Amino acid sequence: MLSSTTVAVIIFVTAYALIISEKVHRTIVGIFGAMLMILCGIISQETAIHHIDFNTLGLLMGMMIIVNITSETGLFNFLAIWAAKKVKARPIALLVALSTLTMVCSALLDNVTTVLLTVPITFSITAQLKVDVKPYLISQILSSNIGGTATLIGDPPNIMIGSAVGLNFMDFVMNMTGISIVIFIVVQALLILLYGKGLKTQPDLQEKVMRLNAKSQISDVKLLKKCLFVIFVTISLFVMHGALGLETATAALTGAGLLLLITFTRNEAMIAKVLSKVEWLAIFFFAGLFVLVGALVETGVIKMLAAEAIKLTNGDVTATAVLILWMSAIASAFIDNIPFVATLIPLIQDMGQMGLTNLDPLWWSLALGACLGGNGTLIGASANVVVASMAAQRGRQISFLGFMKVAFPVMVLTIIIANVYVWLRYL
Repeated sequence: MLSSTTVAVIIFVTAYALIISEKVHRTIVGIFGAMLMILCGIISQETAIHHIDFNTLGLLMGMMIIVNITSETGLFNFLAIWAAKKVKARPIALLVALSTLTMVCSALLDNVTTVLLTVPITFSITAQLKVDVKPYLISQILSSNIGGTATLIGDPPNIMIGSAVGLNFMDFVMNMTGISIVIFIVVQALLILLYGKGLKTQPDLQEKVMRLNAKSQISDVKLLKKCLFVIFVTISLFVMHGALGLETATAALTGAGLLLLITFTRNEAMIAKVLSKVEWLAIFFFAGLFVLVGALVETGVIKMLAAEAIKLTNGDVTATAVLILWMSAIASAFIDNIPFVATLIPLIQDMGQMGLTNLDPLWWSLALGACLGGNGTLIGASANVVVASMAAQRGRQISFLGFMKVAFPVMVLTIIIANVYVWLRYL
């Protein structure tokens, strides 16, 4: 008879194999895999629900509602034309401009909110210039995770580490922002080398875009004012959510509820239309994925692997920091980094109690590895899945292996850079 741990690993590995093969849609795999974990007695329904991160799901749904209503105003077309005109409609310059915007926003907001705002802009402007949208989407996925690495509030692992260790916003700025900017510049240079030759448009299309009137794209000024007001309120709640004792999902859903209240108070048809545009495939995939990973947490698989890996270093700070950096990066490329980081935090704290005095290299290695590792695969971070889902909804499928061929080597390079940084600065 197989043990529950063995069965959990078999279900998990099979689910990921199906996701990678793309023979079955990842949402179906996520839901059915999660149900198998419950049916096989690996995890109870109550425990499974406990492992679903409703803060992440609530944040996703709230921001999707706000973005969907805002898209009705023509704001994204306005921003697309404005951005294109600023870089004279040059495709390569536009790639850098949109990626920079994504990185900066991801450092100040969460990654998912950022891509929900930038992806519609990207689709609009690439359609105008008749260039392939995929390089832009891939660049924005990578940029969102790099930007999220830069600050305390940019990515959930940073929030968890900061809370556990007592690191504040400025600690992350001083230790993470500089290296994140260096990594972003290197990645952009690589993407230009990889995609630059294919990013070409016709002079007449450039001239046509340059002649466009950005302001004329705004179709509903009254609705736009309401949307901008709600976006301001929502961002303010994001910035202050820690001081107010609120979760980010509360901020996003408050904004969504307020915007629905002041725009479509009794218009059932419009409410249904807005809610139908929520990326439900991504929502249900995340729910299933949380349960799949939760089953590994409950059976002790993740803790066992992490503990055994750390034992290999025999308490040497340099070896442990390097191991944590690479282990968290590889793991975060394939599983959700939140439960993984939650498992490693107490293990690192235990090492401190055993006499290891300088834990700083370990904390920064964990933060760099967990955040940058999300770039490795299409399911490595929430933003990746959301961008892929939005692209598929618009008829532009990003395949798992197609993304991984580009992103995984880039991720490995960024971890090499991070490794050098940690060694030079802390070791």
